[in-house]
Amino acid sequence: MSEIVYIRMRQKINGYRHQVIYLSDIALISANKRLTEKLNRVVIHTVSKQDKNIVIIDVFRVIYQLSQTFKDAEFQPLGPNQTIVMIPSKKKKPALLYVVLIWLLLFIGAGMAIMNFHFDVSMEEVHQHLHFLLTGDKVKHPLWLQIPYSVGLGVGMILFFNHLFKKRINEEPSPLEIEMHKYQQDLDQYVAYHENQINQDYKNHDSTD
Repeated sequence: MSEIVYIRMRQKINGYRHQVIYLSDIALISANKRLTEKLNRVVIHTVSKQDKNIVIIDVFRVIYQLSQTFKDAEFQPLGPNQTIVMIPSKKKKPALLYVVLIWLLLFIGAGMAIMNFHFDVSMEEVHQHLHFLLTGDKVKHPLWLQIPYSVGLGVGMILFFNHLFKKRINEEPSPLEIEMHKYQQDLDQYVAYHENQINQDYKNHDSTD
């Protein structure tokens, strides 16, 4: 009677050039201890120059490869259908001039957006009218309202993004982090489909037919 082996592929791992990827690097195995040790030492892929920055290891190919060696085992996949191996390229230090230019562009752009918004909603007139309602005096620049309001904008942004520089205020994820997580999930799904060699072979087979 064949032994059932459960394989759960990891969603994503970080690799490097010329890395030998073992089964233990990309999957979790559920089997008896002796068989698990043998399976974990199986070489699944060796990263080469042709792999560029992304390698997709599909569970179908993993099971096929393992079945050729462990004929008495029955492999059952669980979880993700493939593992994305990210191979980072050599990072270049960003030039200080580019950093300063980008910072200035973002700073000016954000400032213009805030000022245009306040101009559209006539925020200055609102402060003037609110000051008149509370004090009965007409003042062009009610600083006792404008200064706290300006400080509150900055504090509100900090609370909204839940970060003060690199320090997180609490454990709750910020809306930006949630959107980045959704974007990363969509990107992983796209990469997993379009970079998967099995899907490429399937497309090529259909085109030849």
